[in-house]
Amino acid sequence: MRTRMLALTSAACGAALLGAAALPASATGPGPAPGQEPATATAATAAELLAEVRACARISKGTYRTDSGSAKATVPVCGTEEAVFWKADMDIDCDGRKTKACNRKTDPYFLPETAFQSSRGEPLDSAALPYVVVPGPSKVWDYRKSGLTGGSVVAVVYRDRVRYGVIGDTGPTNIIGEASYAMAKALGIDPDPATGGAASGVTYIAFKNSRVSPIESRARAQSRGAALAREFVGRS
Repeated sequence: MRTRMLALTSAACGAALLGAAALPASATGPGPAPGQEPATATAATAAELLAEVRACARISKGTYRTDSGSAKATVPVCGTEEAVFWKADMDIDCDGRKTKACNRKTDPYFLPETAFQSSRGEPLDSAALPYVVVPGPSKVWDYRKSGLTGGSVVAVVYRDRVRYGVIGDTGPTNIIGEASYAMAKALGIDPDPATGGAASGVTYIAFKNSRVSPIESRARAQSRGAALAREFVGRS
């Protein structure tokens, strides 16, 4: 929910991409890395998802900037029957629950709240929950009118990686391209809120009418996201 500044410098753009954390999906046994679907013959690949969003049927009335310092607004929001998508950069949202990774020392724009709350009525944990930030409702685009809300399932594609999460926060009404610390880390993007992120090449696919509950359940977002992605590429 913060007004984002242009966090990426030319040096940061060329900095290393961090490997995705290989933590077990549950405490009861081994599993895929956070946000990663178990390897199956029917898993939707990054290439398959990107093929479905090559053409843009624009649903936004205008375009968005990727950062507050961007000279031009160039990013439209596009739609299909099943989903809404946009192609942008990734800035790091570290708002919400105060953690070792996300706090006022690590993020000068840190806010201890998120637009959507957990099932316990608490701010979301951006360091633990893979989520995407959508622009606040405006005349350009109102996510609520596209069948989206807090907890809607999102597939995020970066290079050859696909990770699933939810819509967890809202941002400035004129900027697009932001996701949580946890989402960036799962994609192998530097999650540092001050110097990390990706300058371009990130595709966000938000599935309509796909809200999962509780919003903080990574497992439910992963399971629902994987199923919706297979349907989206014709592998249902």
